[in-house]
Amino acid sequence: MVPAPSEQHGDVRRLVLDAALAIIESDGAESLSMREVARRAGVSHQAPYHYFGDRSGILAAISEEGFTGLAQAFRDVHETEMPAAKAGFIAYLNFAREHIGHFRVMFRNDICGVTTHASTAIAADCAFDELRLMVARITGPSIDSETAHTFAFTLWSHAHGLATLVIDGPLPNKIPPGTNLEDQIHAVIDLSSQMVALKAAEMGLVPHGH
Repeated sequence: MVPAPSEQHGDVRRLVLDAALAIIESDGAESLSMREVARRAGVSHQAPYHYFGDRSGILAAISEEGFTGLAQAFRDVHETEMPAAKAGFIAYLNFAREHIGHFRVMFRNDICGVTTHASTAIAADCAFDELRLMVARITGPSIDSETAHTFAFTLWSHAHGLATLVIDGPLPNKIPPGTNLEDQIHAVIDLSSQMVALKAAEMGLVPHGH
């Protein structure tokens, strides 16, 4: 059966995005070209332009998709009984490792489209809002806005740094001989989450459920 036009549209659009993600994962965002995307997707050279306008449109769509997925990963943290800080670190790292192509684009302000594509900016804001809700599980609801932002940025910075070191950095080659990489990663997560929780306790903040 011949797909309906809307289905054809969705199929081609998805093929283009998947091809772009494969290029970014294997060769980096700088290697992305419309011609190579079309070749890998098995579509006409004009198809990527038709659906996304230009290279920046593809990158913005990838970023939007990434931020939407990250927001869902943060929402899923609310369903776990694990301490919020640790669950947040794990959720962030798992997202980055499972979506390397998205992760390599969505925090690059020079290419991700947050400043030029409204829907991408909205998705990024939603992801940060979910991060702040997760922080409220660590600090409790009475925290002032400025301190809440500080906790959110701290959690984000630690998680993003770890994810970057694991994916694109030297961490796998810097662990002590005989040390399991995953054990080292979880040791870092444990220490970082404990630091965040201890700071909250030091400030007299009371998390939900305590």
